[in-house]
Amino acid sequence: MALKDIMDEKNVEKLEALGNKHVEKIVEEFASICKPAKITVLTDSQEDIDYVKGLSVENGEESKLGIDGHTIHFDGYFDQARDKGNTQILLSDGVKVAKNINTMERETGLKEVLGIMDGIMEGKEMLVCFFCLGPTNSEFSIPALQLTDSAYVAHSEYILYRSGYGQFKKLEGSDKFFHFVHSVGELENNVCKNIDKRRIYIDLMHNRVFTVNNQYAGNSVGLKKLALRLAIKKANEENWLTEHMFVSGIHPKGKDRVTYFTGAFPSACGKTSTAMLPGNTVIGDDIAYIRVGSEGEARAVNVEQGIFGIIRDINAKGDPYIFSAITSPREAIFSNVLVKDGKPHWLGMNEEIPKAGINHSGEWTEGKKDEAGNEITPSHKNARYTIRINELENADPHADDSKGVPVSGFIYGGRDSNTTIPVAESLSWPHGVFIGVTIESETTAATLGAEGKLVHNPMSNIDFLTVPLSTYINSHLRFGEYIDKPIKIFSTNYFLKEEGEYLNGMLDKKIWLLWMELRVHNEVEAIETPVGWIPKYADLKELFKTYLDKDYSEEDYNKQFALRLSKYLAKFDRIEAIFKEEQDIPQVFWDHLEQQKERLNAAKEQFGKEVILPSEFETSGQ
Repeated sequence: MALKDIMDEKNVEKLEALGNKHVEKIVEEFASICKPAKITVLTDSQEDIDYVKGLSVENGEESKLGIDGHTIHFDGYFDQARDKGNTQILLSDGVKVAKNINTMERETGLKEVLGIMDGIMEGKEMLVCFFCLGPTNSEFSIPALQLTDSAYVAHSEYILYRSGYGQFKKLEGSDKFFHFVHSVGELENNVCKNIDKRRIYIDLMHNRVFTVNNQYAGNSVGLKKLALRLAIKKANEENWLTEHMFVSGIHPKGKDRVTYFTGAFPSACGKTSTAMLPGNTVIGDDIAYIRVGSEGEARAVNVEQGIFGIIRDINAKGDPYIFSAITSPREAIFSNVLVKDGKPHWLGMNEEIPKAGINHSGEWTEGKKDEAGNEITPSHKNARYTIRINELENADPHADDSKGVPVSGFIYGGRDSNTTIPVAESLSWPHGVFIGVTIESETTAATLGAEGKLVHNPMSNIDFLTVPLSTYINSHLRFGEYIDKPIKIFSTNYFLKEEGEYLNGMLDKKIWLLWMELRVHNEVEAIETPVGWIPKYADLKELFKTYLDKDYSEEDYNKQFALRLSKYLAKFDRIEAIFKEEQDIPQVFWDHLEQQKERLNAAKEQFGKEVILPSEFETSGQ
């Protein structure tokens, strides 16, 4: 089948202008398999981008809301989060990935998914889109080709990613790009009908992803978490890092400097809100590429140019920049919130929510239940908003810098209600890597399945690993050796509870971050404990007063930073059992695990109790 047999002359010209036979072959192949009625090739032009936006509304995938530029999209009731069960890595013989990653024999998976895709776009329009992961014209740039029959997916990607048609021209015919093929499949009431045939298959051999019978952006927008998997493999082969991290600049009062941090948190654990804290400037909230710069420093870029963020609990007090952006005229897509009279409503917005409206379940009224008898919330817990970062008042001026920004600290966080203290600095780079790969976090509504389950999530990246865990750990250990300018590594946890009540306020995270910034510049001392360096009370007290005008009590400090030794020891027993199931874990990891347990047991013996206050470590000289 030739291009001219399936496309009009204008679109053939757009494709041939790239001078890339690999792109042409992919379009021909999947046009033949998916059998669309029409193919439209989209460039970087505003005319083409506007076409996609209009098409999404025309198709009913999005509807206009009351504020100019705002639209609403609904996914199906059973398509509200990343589908881990139907996400498979297609592997050839001899290729290995992390132990708990879903995998399938490559030829078997290809036969199945291509069979599902046979004729899946009949009567529909295939959109051929070009994007760039990372800034354009940069060593970080990875071109990405997207084929989809969803104008909503294409529209989302034009918000979230830099246009890449021009970047493809610079490939000069090379096949060094990722590509993604997506179809919503058959629709019923404008949502996916055949969810039993939902498939998300990642073919590492050819740097491509097939995703069908889904609409939720975490499953359908190929350039997001699906591209993350491809990039992790690429980075581990080329000695740089692809991480599930925000990139943010910290601007301390009275000091003429900006200090950049990256941070990895599982979904719905505070990553975006940390990146967006008042006083920060944000580069990205989700995925970072990190390379060694020309002067031996670590440099990071945001893979994306937009935010696909969880909207729950976004309000004027807790997230003023985001709230301002999504409640004023600009291009923004809302998904799976409640809509009443053209206005979106969501959980935690600190405004009264109507008793009736339209949501992801269709017509909704208060008390409505699903077929299983579960009450349907007005807005889904994983409802989202999609906007460009440059729409925010706190967008960092270096967000599109082709060289990235210098990184001074890595932060690893999770959702832990009973063990991990709010902030600690690692004892060394290898100890910091150990901290990152031993993260445990309680599950949330961002993935399908039960909430509140404690899950091991190394570097908050376990769902996306396409290399063995041993390879991933070794890559991080080596990266610390490549850089000449050291990076400090920190752990953080905003979700510590006592008698069911959170011990941290919503904005306390700002103080933990500012303390990290001071530690990077060696401007405050710290207390050495078995789990790392922790803040002194006097320093936190001053920061709380200066930045939050809050009197921080020593009682609160002791509750938050007391080390619960048995809880920590139980955690590391769980971690040990998990890692014994993995192959070829580097000896450095086992050394740090043993040292960590020895330090905790020594403290238990020294103090003769289960819970130790920070002041006791300070006076003991540990």
